[in-house]
Amino acid sequence: MAILDFLTKQFIDIIDWTETAGDLAYRFPMQDREIQNGAQLTVREGQVAAFFNEGRIADIFTPGMYTLNTQTLPLLTALMNWDKGFKSPFKSDVVFFSQKEQINLKWGTPQPVTVRDKEFGAIRLRAFGGYSFRVEDVASFMATIVGTTEKTRVENVEPQLRSAIATGIATALGGSQHAFLDLAANQQLMSDVLKAEVTKQLAQWGLKVQSFFIESVSLPENVQEYLDRASSMRVVGDLNQYTKFQTAEAIRDAANQEGGLAGLGAGAATGAAMASAMASAMAPQAAPQAAPAAAAPAAAPAAEEDPFALIEKLHKLLTIGAISQEEFDAKKADILSRVK
Repeated sequence: MAILDFLTKQFIDIIDWTETAGDLAYRFPMQDREIQNGAQLTVREGQVAAFFNEGRIADIFTPGMYTLNTQTLPLLTALMNWDKGFKSPFKSDVVFFSQKEQINLKWGTPQPVTVRDKEFGAIRLRAFGGYSFRVEDVASFMATIVGTTEKTRVENVEPQLRSAIATGIATALGGSQHAFLDLAANQQLMSDVLKAEVTKQLAQWGLKVQSFFIESVSLPENVQEYLDRASSMRVVGDLNQYTKFQTAEAIRDAANQEGGLAGLGAGAATGAAMASAMASAMAPQAAPQAAPAAAAPAAAPAAEEDPFALIEKLHKLLTIGAISQEEFDAKKADILSRVK
C-alpha cells in the first residue's frame, strides 16, 4: 500500500490553479513529480497556463479544459522529439498567470519630482493618484519578474512599479509640449499624458496599464504663492484701485491692534502714506482751469468723481475706524453741498 501511495504521488494527472486576490503567477509544484500522458489541464477564466522546457516557453493554454498529449502540446512535442508519440510521464515546468485587471492601486511621489516646465523652468512637484494593470505578455513577465519563484503577487512588484511611475511622470512632464498650468487645468489631459509614458515603463515587464488617473498635484509653496498673487492681480485688474484697497486693509489691521490707529503714529512715513492715501480716496478730482475768454471753445472738462462714490469710500473708512463719525459727517456735508 505504501508503494502504491508513493507511485500515486509521483505522477500528476490533474493540473489546475485556484487563485486568490492579488495573485499574478503560480508555479505548479513539480519537484520529484512527472506529468502523466493524458493528464487533465484546467485553465480558469482570466488565467493563462504556460509549459516550459529547460527555461524556454513552449505551449500556452488559454481558459478551457485540455487532455495533455502530442496534439495539445505540439511545441513541447517538437522540443522533446516525440515524433512518434509518447506513453511515459514527462517533466515540464507549468506556470499559471493571472491576466485579470489589478485594481484600486495607488501611486505617489514620496519625494518631489523635478521637471522642466516650458513656462516656469525647473520646478519640483508632488503628485498622487490611482492606477490598474494586468499581465499582458506572459513571456516577458516570466523572464523579468517571475523567474524561479513559486508565486508572484501584486505586493511583490508594487515598489518597482511605483518607482517606474515616478520616472514616467518626470519624463512625461519634462518632455511635454503642454505647459504645466495647461495640464493642471485639464486633469484628463494630464492623466492621458502621464499614462502614455507610464505604459512604456511597465511594458518592459510585460504589464499593461489599464487605467491611470491623478487625484492631486502640488507645487512648491513659493511657486504656488506666486501663482496665487498673479491670480489676485488678474482679479483686481486696476492697480490703482488695488493699491487703495491694500492701504485700507493695512489701516484696518492697525486699528485692530492694541493702541488702534495710534500705533501708526510711531512712524512719520507711515502716517504720511496713510494721509496721502486717504486724501486721494476722499478728495474729488480737481477741475481743469477755465480756458481764456478769447480762446476757441474747449472740450468739456473731465467729470469729477461721483460724489456718491466718494461718500461710499468715506463710509468704508469710517467702518474700519480710519476716520471719526464727526469727520465723516463734515466731509459728507461738504460733498453734498457741491451736488447740483
